[in-house]
Amino acid sequence: MYDSRTLHSREVLERVVETFGDKVLETVIGRTVKFPDASVAGAPITSFAPDHSAAEAYRQLARELIARGAVA
Repeated sequence: MYDSRTLHSREVLERVVETFGDKVLETVIGRTVKFPDASVAGAPITSFAPDHSAAEAYRQLARELIARGAVA
């Protein structure tokens, strides 16, 4: 989970991109309190809060994986 507010998260992302280049996906899943809330509810974020930016990020990630041919 990426938190753009922290220097650590930004540095880690930068190093991952430097190391793995094009293998790194464009989609970044940001940290949000909705994830633990969804876990407590026993539901995926896309069902628990379908209009939340975190749910959209997971849908974008799925689209990106499909576009790269990583998912059949």
